[in-house]
Parts: sequence; structure tokens; C-alpha cells
Amino acid sequence: MAVVNFKYYIMEEQFKSIIRQFSIKGVPVEVKPLGNGLINDTFKVLTLGNQNPDYVLQRINHEVFKDVDMLMHNIEVVTTHIRQKLEVQGTTDINRKVLTFIPSVNGKYYFKSPDGKYWRMMVFISKAKTFDSVTPEYACQAGKAFGNFESMLVDVPDQLGETIPDFHNIELRVRQLQDAVTADVKDRVKAVKPIIEVLVADSYKMCKSERMYREGKLPKRICHCDTKVNNMMFDENGNVLCVIDLDTVMPSFVFSDYGDFLRTAANFVAEDDPHIDRVGFNMDIFRSFTRGYLEGTADFLTQIERDNLPYAAALFPFMQCIRFLTDYINGDVYYKIKYLEHNLVRARNQLALYRSACSHGKEMKEYIDSIS
Repeated sequence: MAVVNFKYYIMEEQFKSIIRQFSIKGVPVEVKPLGNGLINDTFKVLTLGNQNPDYVLQRINHEVFKDVDMLMHNIEVVTTHIRQKLEVQGTTDINRKVLTFIPSVNGKYYFKSPDGKYWRMMVFISKAKTFDSVTPEYACQAGKAFGNFESMLVDVPDQLGETIPDFHNIELRVRQLQDAVTADVKDRVKAVKPIIEVLVADSYKMCKSERMYREGKLPKRICHCDTKVNNMMFDENGNVLCVIDLDTVMPSFVFSDYGDFLRTAANFVAEDDPHIDRVGFNMDIFRSFTRGYLEGTADFLTQIERDNLPYAAALFPFMQCIRFLTDYINGDVYYKIKYLEHNLVRARNQLALYRSACSHGKEMKEYIDSIS
């Protein structure tokens, strides 16, 4: 997602006023920052004593999520559906295995404060943790967890909206690159022409997901669309509790959840590492994540979706390369940068990862075919 760092300060009395808008149990006694998210501002609300839960208070960044009502409708539908599935399965400790959002006094799952900011609250899941690094063990658990997440939502009765329209539409990203090249507002195109030529040459084959969708061959599912290992919560024993950060849950191809995880997790280095010779597609992470993902999606994944998972693994570094390069050409207006050529370094990194993933395509297909 976009690196939109929206910071502000709020007085303690204002916190109290906002918290009073939600139907929580217990007396709130302290509010403190929680996590290091780049989109929403998140706080932990501690309550008095041990009889009532603590809570998570978030300010929803409506500059990113334009339609907050639709956003929260999506989340309400998804969490309610998952909770019902867990109840039918006889799952214990359900409140730790699906997020619980708190209604506001207006009956909605968010509150708009007088200053125009949007807020929501959920129950804090105690004794849970997240991880930022990916090991083969966690990759397998992540694959199964995200696969199960999709599986539980296959039969969602309500139509969900796109909280970020065309978020993973590769044809749109190609057009945006073409527009940026035509405008060349910062006179940077000449210096990056070799990268542009590679992307243009491969754009038709990499846009096949949208063509398959129009031809009726590829369905859209309810997907998470931000599948990073730190978007799962683990219990004290390292077992997955639930998937979190549901703002991007919306209709998409399964390629979104599968390919985007591997884009970040299967790169040997960070996406902005300037040492291109160190970039590479980690097949150990691929095998572990794929094994878990195929287990989690076994009850619904079609053959065409399964056959194109190697394509998905290459699609997302290709798409991200386009997005970074487009932003560089446009003058770095979307992604936050730390130095002048940061987006260009990111683009070169992702191009190298794309090429590495493509070089492993045959091996990826053979591994997927070997799993019954």
C-alpha cells in the first residue's frame, strides 16, 4: 500500500470524547500509541481492572480510504461471516480468532468526529503477537492462514466494494506508466529508458489476468490484498490466531494474496536494497508458502487459478516495479522517499526480482504439480 504517513496530535480530553462514542465495557484509564502503521493512526485503550478487555482505537485515514462507510461495511460483513463459520465449526476462543469491532452510539462501526476524522474501535487481542521476518515455517503457516481466510469467504452473501478501486489492476498500472512517460514532467524518462523498454515488452503477457477475467475464465474472490506476515496474529505458542488489517479486503484475483506475499517474503533483500546482485527469488519461501496456501484453498481453487500461480509470483514484482518507476518519473508524488533516487532504486530492485521469479517459473510449476 501507499506510504502515507499522516501524523497529528490530539489532546487527552478529545480521546475521552471519542471513546465515549463507542459501546465499550469498563472504564478507560489510559491511551497510548500502538504499532507503527503507515496508513491509520492506532492506539491501545487500557481499561480499569482485569474484568473487561482493553481496546484498539484507530483513526481511519480517509485520504486513502475515500468511502469509509463502504470500508466498514466490508469489514462488518467479513468478520461476521468468519465468526459464524467458526461457531459452526465448534471453534473455541473465537474472540481471539476473528476481530471484534465495537458499534458506536450511532449504530455504525465507526464514528465521525466534529473535526472530520473517522474513528473505529475493536477489542484488543491479549497475549498475541506479530512477526516482521519470514521463515519457511512462518511462510507455510501464512500460506495456510491466508488460504483459509479466502476459503471462509467464498460464500459471503453480500457484495463487497473495492476500498481502493483497481488496486491490483495491472492494465491500469501499465497505462499510468505510459501516461507518466508521455508527460515526463521531471525530464527523467531518458535516464530510465532501458527499464521502460523491458516493462513495455513484457506488458502484454503480464496483463493476461485481466484478459482471462474478461473472457470469463478467471473469477474474482474476496481477498485480503495486503498479505504480509505481520498481518497475522500468533498466539504464545507461535500458532496463527487470525488475519488482521482488513482495510483492503475486497474482490480481487487470488493472485493478489498469493503473489503479493511472495513479492515481499521471497525476496532475499528488502525492496529498496540498492545491491541488485543480492536480489533473488527465494524458492524455500516459495515452497513453504505454496504448500500452506494450496492446503488452505484446496476446497475452492480452480485449475486455471492453480496453473497460474507461477505467473502471480512474477506479476507482483512486475507491477510494483511499474508503480515505483511511474512515481519516480512523476516526481515522487505517491511513495515517501528518503533520498532523490529512492523510487528508482526500488524499481530496479523489483525488476531484478521479477526476472528472478521468471527464471524459476518451470521449477515453480513442477512443484505445484507435485502437490496433490
